[in-house]
Amino acid sequence: MKNIFIIGCGLLGSSLLRAINKKKITKKILVYEKSKTNLSKIKKLKLAGKIVSSLKDGVINSDFIIFCTPMSEYKKIIIEINKFILPGTLITDIGSSKIETSKVFQKFLKKDVNWIQSHPITGSEVSGPEHGNSNIFNNKWCILIKEKNTKKKDILSLKKFWKKMGSKVTVMNAEKHDKIFSMTSHLPHLIAYNLVKSAQDFEKKQKYDLIKFSAGGLRDFSRIAASNEIMWRDIFFNNKNNISKAIDLFINNLNAFKKDIKSKNNKSVLTKLIHSKKVRSKIIKLKQDINKPDFGRN
Repeated sequence: MKNIFIIGCGLLGSSLLRAINKKKITKKILVYEKSKTNLSKIKKLKLAGKIVSSLKDGVINSDFIIFCTPMSEYKKIIIEINKFILPGTLITDIGSSKIETSKVFQKFLKKDVNWIQSHPITGSEVSGPEHGNSNIFNNKWCILIKEKNTKKKDILSLKKFWKKMGSKVTVMNAEKHDKIFSMTSHLPHLIAYNLVKSAQDFEKKQKYDLIKFSAGGLRDFSRIAASNEIMWRDIFFNNKNNISKAIDLFINNLNAFKKDIKSKNNKSVLTKLIHSKKVRSKIIKLKQDINKPDFGRN
């Protein structure tokens, strides 16, 4: 990878820019960002990398391209860069759902261009280049999506790149990926958005100053619900079938909890609570979080 082109320079795009520069992976990093607000921030931050005024200028000078835009932008970008992209160029992305975006790549991207989808499992509820962090990928999983025609050398090349970013890398197909993350990521975000909406509806109906007395639970859910709305709309729409199934399972379990609470089923409720606590211990053991109370974290 001699020249790297980052399309979209928000939170993760700017984090990649910082990390690539910090680890000296390439001397030439090109950046395209259509948001005038983000462009202004990038210039003020004096981030490394050459800002290009068009997709063409970035594509014709690069052999590795990373899509860091909302997934709803992919089709438009692919159609635009097809005119200029060189054979053998490797493309990846950082989107959070893969089945539908895989169809977009297959249908619209030139056949002599190599592409492998990536999903770095990291991020934040904040967005914009000012929040980028070169260490955001450290010790975080990055999933690579293997298609039928994926070349082994491209997988190895992309693995090497993400490992240099500090990530732990694993490979799976799009179907498995979208099923897993419908439950571990997409459903929790959907629940957070819905819980905050329910709190707003409750506040309006009861005429209580509810938000003022937010306990730890609502506070934590509100952080998740502050995430970028365009990104999450795209995720919900792109992975709608798996998310719908996850919602059905959640509703079934919620109704079971409701029934146990109404009937004061002590044994059933305690069993569920105890089993749920074990998941937290497993997450910490697998180093997916730190074993510290939520208040007072740095």
